Amino acid sequence: MINKEYSIRKAIPSEFDEIGTLMVETYSQLEGFPKPSEQPNYYKLLASVGEFADKPKTELLVAISPEGQIGGAVVYFGDIQYYGSGGIATQEKMASGFRLLAVSPSARGKGIGKLLTEACISKAITDGNSQLIIHTTMAMQTAWKMYEHRGFKRSEDLDFMQGTLAVYGFRLLLR
Repeated sequence: MINKEYSIRKAIPSEFDEIGTLMVETYSQLEGFPKPSEQPNYYKLLASVGEFADKPKTELLVAISPEGQIGGAVVYFGDIQYYGSGGIATQEKMASGFRLLAVSPSARGKGIGKLLTEACISKAITDGNSQLIIHTTMAMQTAWKMYEHRGFKRSEDLDFMQGTLAVYGFRLLLR
């Protein structure tokens, strides 16, 4: 069930550090996911997630509780060329993408991941793109199931390795 109490909006620069901390905390707690000592550059990317907002057609979206607390965030790319992943994803045409979806441990189970995903789908449709591309890992089984339930299909052509970590591509056809 989606929690209607949370609202999704574009993050403001004063929130970027808090969102980066949330990202590092969330990803470092995933069982089976590389730790900061194993992939320090990836964790630097997470900590500085606000820098993605400087890219064209890219937004850092945040889920905000009625009390003003950040429950989660995601980076939406209206143009996949700015997505910044490995593999061939950035060469796709008429594509949007999202990366780095994270939900605060204290806000899990409230439908925030679904809300953020739906916001990205809506933005991709509004942007006139025909597909939405994402990536996930085996350590992210909760998200993996949510994406499949929403209609994303595995796309092995989008898979790549991030160091020793296998990263799996998905796409949602929008029209």
